[in-house]
Amino acid sequence: MAMTVASCLSVEGIDWTQLDTILLDMDGTLLDLEFDNHFWGTVVPGEWGRQRGLDVAASQAALAPVFAGERGRLNWYCLDFWSRRLDLDIPTIKEGYTEGIRWRPQSEIFLQHLKASHLDVVLITNAHPVTLEMKAQQLPLAQWFDCMISSHDFGTPKETPAFWTSLMNERPFDPQRTLFIDDSEYVLDAAQVYGVAHLLTLRQPDSTLPVREETRYPAIHHFEEILEGLPSID
Repeated sequence: MAMTVASCLSVEGIDWTQLDTILLDMDGTLLDLEFDNHFWGTVVPGEWGRQRGLDVAASQAALAPVFAGERGRLNWYCLDFWSRRLDLDIPTIKEGYTEGIRWRPQSEIFLQHLKASHLDVVLITNAHPVTLEMKAQQLPLAQWFDCMISSHDFGTPKETPAFWTSLMNERPFDPQRTLFIDDSEYVLDAAQVYGVAHLLTLRQPDSTLPVREETRYPAIHHFEEILEGLPSID
């Protein structure tokens, strides 16, 4: 599939006058993906292995193909599914690590500028509703959005055409006047196929991992790169 730079994006930034809607991912876009990577990559294998007399490394190796088998499906993001599959109380375990939930740099400032703008600001996330609620309690997420949507409400993840059809029915938008920012290029692929014209990704979704030097979509490191043209804030 040929990737093209959306018309509202240029080396100077974004022409916000061409947009009516901004769709924002949560984990890896607004929030540091380090929390989720650590939780699913270390904490969950650690708890699962502890019950089976395995160390973390052995648990990680055993669970890797189990996790990989669900990648891209709604189950991948579903706390209920993994609680059943691993015989663990995932929500309770997760509640013990909420201190690790944190903004990516400049995310809240970016959201303040968006809130002062003409844009319909919509959060769309694959996170389970329990996870979304947990993160919204830890950080003041809801105040910045006109709407927050979990793909679990539609029964299908953002990687699928069905999600975008359901989103249009739930929160109508003009794909040609919409900017979507997501750290997952697979999700951006689905948005592009649906017809969303303006797509942007992040160079460092997880602050503990190296910056991505190559991306298939236009990318930024921090939100200060695209603030110009948005209303000022006090």
